[in-house]
Amino acid sequence: MTDGLASLRRVAIVPAFNEEASIGAVVGELADYDPGLRVVVVDDGSTDRTAEVARASGAKVISLPFNLGIGGAVQTGFRYAWENGYDLAVRCDGDGQHIPAELPKVVAPVVAGDADIAIGSRFVADGGYRSSATRRLGIRLLALVVSAIARQRVTDATSGFQALNRRALELFAADYPHDYPEVEGMVMTIKHRLRLVEVPVEMREREHGRSSITALRSIYYMVKVLTALFVGLFRRRVVPLETSRRFDGGSQGAEAPALPAPERRSA
Repeated sequence: MTDGLASLRRVAIVPAFNEEASIGAVVGELADYDPGLRVVVVDDGSTDRTAEVARASGAKVISLPFNLGIGGAVQTGFRYAWENGYDLAVRCDGDGQHIPAELPKVVAPVVAGDADIAIGSRFVADGGYRSSATRRLGIRLLALVVSAIARQRVTDATSGFQALNRRALELFAADYPHDYPEVEGMVMTIKHRLRLVEVPVEMREREHGRSSITALRSIYYMVKVLTALFVGLFRRRVVPLETSRRFDGGSQGAEAPALPAPERRSA
């Protein structure tokens, strides 16, 4: 366990949609990595036994009434983490591609105070599972675009393997992209002047089910993301998070209004 981690209240946010075959193993691996980690599975309107299996594996389950998509599910988890006073949150997808044993690499910069959000990247170093050639090409193109917009080198703009501190949680609990959350969220993080770093991690191929993003859909997805990023450039200037705290929730000047202080209570 990373030095200093034991003193922090920490939670794992696991968005899942129809992942009954893999969710139990994911919850178990997270518990093995850190027995003090509260695992929260956000069941995004699954039609299978995802919620039941996750609960039986020891996770707290938040069941959404219908499918909101990955952005809505992840923001639900971030909102839970913020409102319940957690100091550190990690995000790990429910399909089993993210390896909890790699989490020490991801949480280390955040626990050390060197970053507000750390992202596990498949492309900082060589080796490990990297998905199909078509998707890798799309990810690299998106990384180049995001790097240019954010003026910071980015290698894996679609990674959902993350660790966040309270400052990042406050931002994303209040305002989180729903359509293309990883890509747009990365730009949003940097524009709010939060410190973002990437760390090299290994990922694995999903063992159960299959991704909805085929080769053709990868191209379609890339075009839509690039369009969303282009349109986003014409939004009003994003203000720093510390500045946004001067405004109330209805102000036109705040891109990400601050949430009320949470009550400290046991998870």
